[in-house]
Amino acid sequence: MASVNLTADTIDQELEPYRRELTAYCYRMLGAGSEAEDAVQETFIRAWKNIDRFEGRSTLRSWLYRIATNVCLDMARGPQRRARPMDLGPSQSADSTLGPLVPEHHWVQPVADAKVLPTDSDPAELAATRESIRLAFVAALQQLPPRQRAVLILREVLRWQASEVAELLGTTVVSVNSALQRARSSLETADLDSFRPGEVDAEQQEMLAKYLDAFERYDVNELVTLLHEDATMSMPPYELWLQGTDEIAKWFIGTGSVCRNSRLLPTSANGCPAFALYHVDPDDPNVHHPWSIQVLQIEDGLITGFHSFLYPELFPYFGLPTKLER
Repeated sequence: MASVNLTADTIDQELEPYRRELTAYCYRMLGAGSEAEDAVQETFIRAWKNIDRFEGRSTLRSWLYRIATNVCLDMARGPQRRARPMDLGPSQSADSTLGPLVPEHHWVQPVADAKVLPTDSDPAELAATRESIRLAFVAALQQLPPRQRAVLILREVLRWQASEVAELLGTTVVSVNSALQRARSSLETADLDSFRPGEVDAEQQEMLAKYLDAFERYDVNELVTLLHEDATMSMPPYELWLQGTDEIAKWFIGTGSVCRNSRLLPTSANGCPAFALYHVDPDDPNVHHPWSIQVLQIEDGLITGFHSFLYPELFPYFGLPTKLER
């Protein structure tokens, strides 16, 4: 790629084409879509402030990745590593208490597909991006030390050469290869499911339409027919998670019945179909307020993962309305 002569007048238009891929990179590094967006904004600010240091000896892309990596390493200095509820303990029963709210920074958070998926790439690249932002993979990445995480993403996901990664991190090829080997060994022992997100085909669209209809009618019997018998359900910020249609059905009928009369809006997250759930206003049945983002994993025509993120503050990040009125 030819070098770019950056100036204060041209930098914004030169940086903007890299926003999506940098957001995807920062999401894999940090495990939260909103944090990734903040990291990219900080990357652009640092680039703007240091345009006089960009002398064209490297490509603009590699220069931005160097800045983004440093931003992410700064943000990932804390001891807490994000995870999923199923990474922390065994499944529980629908009769279990929800337990205390666990702080947001403990959990892997969803990322909006619109923020990270390339719009003009070939199908193979799009499929690879979807796979590398799936919840289980991102959660596994968070268990790696931050520099190992960066090495693995740059080498295995983005396919950088070891020499390029060494230059970016200011280290040696030997050190990069050693970090990559340790990162690979750690991932081999991680609890990575076999799920691979893909394009939503006509059959899945039909199933999702049935899901939306059944959920808004709160027909639990119909909902259960759309779940795989070993489907999992999680609800950050709570540690509780469930497995199996029996327990999930009991949950919907019991504690989960607070979702009765909700409305759903389709969206997409982590390479998967998703829904924004709006709870009915207790004082006005014609008004619904943000409640959660549901990320659905679908395999062989059934839902195998149902992950509900109870964070209404995510709705503006997903570009969703902050209220629904009939």
